[in-house]
Amino acid sequence: MRLIRLPIFLIVLSFSIAAQSQMHSHHHHMASKGGFVMNENFENLPNGCEKISNEEKITVRANKSYAKNIPGTIYGMSDYEWNFEPCSRVEVTFINEDEVRHMWMIHGLPKYLYPAGMFHIEALAGESQSGTFIVPSENQNYLVHCDMSQHMEMGMRGQIIVGKGSGDLWSVTGITDHLYRSSYLPQYIIFLCFFASVLGYFLLTKLVRKP
Repeated sequence: MRLIRLPIFLIVLSFSIAAQSQMHSHHHHMASKGGFVMNENFENLPNGCEKISNEEKITVRANKSYAKNIPGTIYGMSDYEWNFEPCSRVEVTFINEDEVRHMWMIHGLPKYLYPAGMFHIEALAGESQSGTFIVPSENQNYLVHCDMSQHMEMGMRGQIIVGKGSGDLWSVTGITDHLYRSSYLPQYIIFLCFFASVLGYFLLTKLVRKP
């Protein structure tokens, strides 16, 4: 029976790998010993851009030490917000100083230039990786995060502001408020709830006693 299950398992595994390859085949990958870059763009201009407006270079470091002073976080980045002029060409150097893989991924970019609207850098533990993309022409805020499981929820969430932006994104680490208020912020919320409960109890008691 076990001999029969093994070929079936191998067949299923082969189909799974083929499906995954097909799903990501439209992305453009560039791999190196330090990691890889997905959907890099050096020269294709977004709609509304007549030329490259500015050349930018940024360095982003991933390290747990950047999360020490931010309650509720485990992983951190050296920066969580970046401002660029529309149509800028940006070279990003992502340095991973932790012992686990990290990513620096942008969402919401134009899909006619960036498949699935993403630009993506991954750096292996203790490695660095560089990649280049061109910023769209619209005033917009774009989500930047680490796509490894739970790393965004643990603190690796930032935003790119293009031009005047379109409004802060929620829960940018150390910059904007959470979509929901975490239980540890603020600490006095427990006392407020207790006070409201006691007040509600007394008000309800008086209403019930009324003839």
